[in-house]
Amino acid sequence: MQKFSLAGKRIWVAGHLGMVGSAIVAALEARSDCTILTSERAQADLRDQAAVTEWMAKAKPDAVFLAAAKVGGILANATHPADFLYDNLMIEANIINGAHVAGVSKLLFLGSSCIYPKFAEQPIRESALLTGPLEPTNEWYAIAKIAGIKLCQAYRSQHGRDFISAMPTNLYGPRDNFSLTSSHVLPALIRKFDDAKYSGSPDVVLWGSGTPRREFMHVDDLADALVFLMENYSDADHINVGVGDDVEIRELAQIVSEIVGFGGTIKLDRSKPDGTPRKLMDSSRLLNLGWSPKIALREGIATTYDWYDRNREILRAA
Repeated sequence: MQKFSLAGKRIWVAGHLGMVGSAIVAALEARSDCTILTSERAQADLRDQAAVTEWMAKAKPDAVFLAAAKVGGILANATHPADFLYDNLMIEANIINGAHVAGVSKLLFLGSSCIYPKFAEQPIRESALLTGPLEPTNEWYAIAKIAGIKLCQAYRSQHGRDFISAMPTNLYGPRDNFSLTSSHVLPALIRKFDDAKYSGSPDVVLWGSGTPRREFMHVDDLADALVFLMENYSDADHINVGVGDDVEIRELAQIVSEIVGFGGTIKLDRSKPDGTPRKLMDSSRLLNLGWSPKIALREGIATTYDWYDRNREILRAA
């Protein structure tokens, strides 16, 4: 497989202000041998095809990391399904088509593990795509991401474009969403235990039995993997990006409790649902290419909490 070097390239990180986009920017900045391009909404609304095409014609990127997306939790997805489907379809279609029109050499589209069926066999292989019903609570977002994968494949098939897609597992890290109503499990646990610590609460309650298993990847590991894929992967098939290991939610909660310094007890509300018993991605294709994660879970949670601790007042006010 021919290597695509990023050295000397003009690289657009679409979505550079988000958790993933900012981590990609940091990973590229550490290289110091490429030019990073970013765009604000005032420069180009990514939902506007003409604006995106015009901006790309002027910026002339050689490569694109497509990390821009409209994201939100279960409540946001359920309340605004049209927004999640339309906005994400427009963003990816405009950037992918714009990259084709501008003659971009390579594009990496970032998807999500929610593209897979709700009851996919574990660990989830790439071949599970479109083999069963989606999780209803985020199907609008998932359908848009599936369309993005297929659009990259279509431009590769029809126009010979080197457009690839990567599907990350559950992510966490600095600049995550720590809202108690809309965040994912790990940042929500950090917020819960920190709130309990500073309010003097004697316990933190977890929903369910605590036995479901989930996989977690630090966003800096993801960024490193995406840069690796941009340089070393060129295939129509999307590729999973994970750490290859998972953890029970109650064990995860214990780790967070210890790192936060919460002195109370952890209680389980078994009257609440557990959700899917296990969700683990099969990332063997990526690992077999020679990439491997570097940030252990406890270490990653510790650095994430340190960032949260330094930004607590801003995050709690948001």
